[in-house]
Amino acid sequence: MHNDIHLTMATWDYDHVRDIASGLVKPKGIEITHLQMEVEEIFYRFAKSFEWDVSELSFAKYCSIMSQDNPPITGIPVFISRVFRHSAFYVRSDGSIKNSADLIGKRIGIPEWSQTATVYARGWLHHYGGAKLNEVEWVQAGVNAPGRVEMAKLNLPEGVSYSQVADRSLVEMLLSGDIDCMISAHPPHEFGGVNSKIARLMPDYRDVEEKFFKETGIYPIMHTVAIKREVYEEYPWIARNLMTAFEEARDRSVARLTSVTASQIPVPWGYVNAGRTAETIFGEKGMWPYGVESNRTTIEAFLQYCDEQGVTHRKLSPEDLYAPEAMTEFVI
Repeated sequence: MHNDIHLTMATWDYDHVRDIASGLVKPKGIEITHLQMEVEEIFYRFAKSFEWDVSELSFAKYCSIMSQDNPPITGIPVFISRVFRHSAFYVRSDGSIKNSADLIGKRIGIPEWSQTATVYARGWLHHYGGAKLNEVEWVQAGVNAPGRVEMAKLNLPEGVSYSQVADRSLVEMLLSGDIDCMISAHPPHEFGGVNSKIARLMPDYRDVEEKFFKETGIYPIMHTVAIKREVYEEYPWIARNLMTAFEEARDRSVARLTSVTASQIPVPWGYVNAGRTAETIFGEKGMWPYGVESNRTTIEAFLQYCDEQGVTHRKLSPEDLYAPEAMTEFVI
């Protein structure tokens, strides 16, 4: 007799999620219909209408929703995407901005205040980069095209200057001199090439990011996994079973990445580089660890940034974020 429940789930195409999407890894008691889309569409549709049961979601939007009364979601501490964001600052190649401290008193464009990448970038700028939140004028608009809107309900702190521009893009404003810098997870279309008028503020971002990690232990979490609360409340056991499936899919991905027998990843010495880098970043926690405890330093820093920037509506702790069933596991 077939007693599995059916859930819809949306994520982008990640190697460490692919085996769930394909059905090779099956959460116990659950049949998954997987929807693969670009992350921007996933975030927009899920945050707006909660169109499916389980969803990859921007960590900032997740925390913002969880900080409000009666949140319509819960989630599991699975961190699908993690990226340092020092590479996300863009300036004019011929401009006067040469380092981050030069941004005091300037105008910085952002695609959304509540975008995870910009939360981390502003947190770094405020705490380490030499320009406080209230020492900059913030301008929200679409990166390459006008019309992008803020998805989250904000709680902006006093003294922060924030305005929205609906009819121009950040690239257009940067090139015309109406903003002095822009922060974007995606490189703008005008970036790249020997004659590009747009340059990274930190072209040596890899060195900056490694130094930042050594000093802070923060490896930015970009995306997490959300569950519609009404589905979770009907079947609370799905949180642990989904968590276990994501862990198994990740472990299978890591096995492919670190395989010595055959080149499953088309990068020379990829398995060597992967092992060395993972050991530097994760130490004894294992490659790409999930769960709160293994990632507490990063989560606590991010929640501090969210509180300081008004992305969340109350100060959260890591324990406030996820379904309790996914926070513990049995040990034999």
